[in-house]
Amino acid sequence: MAAQNSVLTQIARPYASALFDLAQSENQLASVETGLSDISRLIGESDDFSRYLHSPVISGDVKAAALDAILGKAKVNPLVANFLRLVARNGRLFALDNIIAGFRDLAAAARGETTAEVTSATPLSAEQASALSETLKTKLGKTVTLNQFVDPSLIGGLQVKVGSQMIDSSIKTKLAAMKIAMKEVG
Repeated sequence: MAAQNSVLTQIARPYASALFDLAQSENQLASVETGLSDISRLIGESDDFSRYLHSPVISGDVKAAALDAILGKAKVNPLVANFLRLVARNGRLFALDNIIAGFRDLAAAARGETTAEVTSATPLSAEQASALSETLKTKLGKTVTLNQFVDPSLIGGLQVKVGSQMIDSSIKTKLAAMKIAMKEVG
């Protein structure tokens, strides 16, 4: 899996960098980032759409046509729409998640920010997200942008990933640790 992620990163990096440079030169960095976040959310919310984008059986032209129909109905930033069409024509939609992540990293670095991936059992309220962001800002010394995910299997608590650091205070992990400890005792 690590080798596959490395290959995807190698494919995604030039696309993310090119889009970042173009968005920065057009003074559209914020709107492009918002558009990409919307696309990322769509991929995350729809398993069917995600499988469609990653399917090696469906040709790039068919994917591009379907994407055109979606982009026509959604009010997506024109720069993002043209970029997605290019990625589809080049047959690289399977790497779209990595391209978006690469773009976010470049945009955050340009703003002096870092990104934290936060997974919780239920969606965080605005107050909870703000408090977590402030706590991380104090700890890291940088403004922290939260990418929030929901995983009901966590039962409660949070998993926070910043760069290579992982903080896991989920009940699921604590129960798993207790189960292991009980096996060792008994």
